Parts: sequence; structure tokens; C-alpha cells
Amino acid sequence: MVDAYQAAVRAGAFVDEEISEKLDVELRRVVEARKRLRELRLLSDAPDGCPAAPLDPEIVEAELVSALEVSISRQRGQVARIHRQLRSLTTVYRSTERDTGEKVPIRVLDSAADVRRELDLARRRCAQERMALQPGGGRAAHLLQADLVHTQELLRRGVRIRTLYQHTARSSMATWAYAKRVDDAGGEVRTAEELSERLIIYDRRIAFVPKERRGQEAPGAAVVTDPTLVAYLCRSFEAAWQVGTPFPGPDAAEADDGHSPGADLRASILRLMGMGLKDEVIARRLGMATRTCRRYISTLMEELGADSRFQAGLLVGRREAADAAEAAGARTPNP
Repeated sequence: MVDAYQAAVRAGAFVDEEISEKLDVELRRVVEARKRLRELRLLSDAPDGCPAAPLDPEIVEAELVSALEVSISRQRGQVARIHRQLRSLTTVYRSTERDTGEKVPIRVLDSAADVRRELDLARRRCAQERMALQPGGGRAAHLLQADLVHTQELLRRGVRIRTLYQHTARSSMATWAYAKRVDDAGGEVRTAEELSERLIIYDRRIAFVPKERRGQEAPGAAVVTDPTLVAYLCRSFEAAWQVGTPFPGPDAAEADDGHSPGADLRASILRLMGMGLKDEVIARRLGMATRTCRRYISTLMEELGADSRFQAGLLVGRREAADAAEAAGARTPNP
């Protein structure tokens, strides 16, 4: 393109055939160069059949930049007006809070967009710690990537990050990679058997509890700032965190003492089977697909030698009773 433009400047006009012959290049390439120069406004508009004249780049640059500067100036004015309007309203909001003497302890937001805005604000203000419960299996890769950006930003600011998933998340490569990068950056991730609901707490001062999901749309959430309620949610998180297993860490293979994410998961399935729960309910409580849950149940029944779920429940009950009796005998001192 540069060579074609230079040839046109020297000739005083852009004639495809002449430039092709002068540069010894295919006519097709010259035509492409002409189209590109027109896009950059470096060729004049010419009547049909007349060659276009090359234009001074400095003049074209001034025209283009001038239009952009006008647009930027207009947008800056809009930003300034928005700042002034919202700051005046913020003053009203804060003064009303002071007049009433307290903030609303629980605000329920129905819109997922409103929840995201509140989460973004809480994240920007966060100075010490973020705690999160993420029930269910592995999360979608695009959600993990977006969360990773926010998490790394918090870690760079010195914020402590603790996130708790369910054991089934360990089978997700995307979630494993996310946990590894968070761990490398200084965050902490663990997994546990069962988690009740999603929960996010910032600085032990504000908590987000989602509403019940209906359909495919993201649910709203309750924004909790009451100190007593937030403290209770923090204690609930700590209780789940203490029994969690570091992730990434040892894989689901059995540990020598039988305590591992895989062993915990099987124990949970057996316990829920013994309660007579349906496959769908067990799968939902353990954060896995129903099909995956049924594969686990089939394998466990085969290991137990059970022909039915009822028989499996009886065998599990007998095993637990025998284990309890053995443990009691071990605690009884010899005469």
C-alpha cells in the first residue's frame, strides 16, 4: 500500500494500470491498495472514469482527529454531568441514613443486574477478606475466568481469599485450573461434602445470599448488613471451612486412613441412600448430575453386594453399627 501511494504521489494521480506496471505487481494487489487508501481518506473523490488524486496525510489526520476530539469532549461532558447528578443524590442517600440512625439490615434485590452492581461495589470497597461458598459441581470456564480476574485483583490488594466448593468440583478441569491459579496467587480453596447455598461475604460486614432460582435466569439476592446476621453467616462459613479439604491438593484417590474427597463422597451417598432419598435429591444435595450420581450408586451397590436400594440401606446400617461397637470397645479400658 505504501509503495502504491508513493507512486501515486509522484504521478499526481492513482491509475491502477500505471502503478501496476511501474511497481511490477499484479493489478489485483494495486486495486486492494487503492481500496485501503480510500478507507483512510488518502485519495480524493473522483467522477467515474477519472483517476483519484492522492491527498496530504496531515490534512486527513487533522480532519479525523478533530472529529474524534469533538466526540471525546462531548462524552467527557456527559460523564461530568453524571458524576454531578449522582454525587448530589449520594449526599441525599447518606444524609437520610444518618437521620434514621441505621441502614436497612436486609435489602432484597430482584434483578440480577442490580446484584452484580452491588457485588462490584462491595468488591471495590473490600479491604480485608472475602469468603465464598460455591455449591454444585464445576463452574463454566467463562465464569471462572471472570472471577479469576476479580480474585487476583483482590489478592494484589492484600485481601484474604477463601472459597469453598463441593467435592464434585474436583472432577472439573476448568475448576481445578482456576483453583490452582488462585492458590499460586496466595488465595485458599477447599472442597467439602455438602454446601447448602451460595454465599459471599466481604470484610465480615456485608453478605450476599441468593434467592431461589426459578428457570434459567440468574436469581436476585438478599444483601445483608445486619451485624448479628452477618456474624452468624461468618460462623456458618467457618464451620464448613474447617472440615474442608485443600484444593488443589491430593486427588480423589483413597488416603491411608480412608479420609479423602472420594471417600467422603461415597460415605455421603451411602448415608443419603440410607435415608431413603431419591437419586435426583441425592444428586442435587451433592452438587452432581443425576446420571453421575446413579453411576456412583450402582458401583456402591455392587461393592456392597446389594441387589436393591433397601438391601443396601440395611447393609450400610449394619456396617455403621459394627463400626460404632468396635469404636466403643476400643474406648473401654481393660479391667
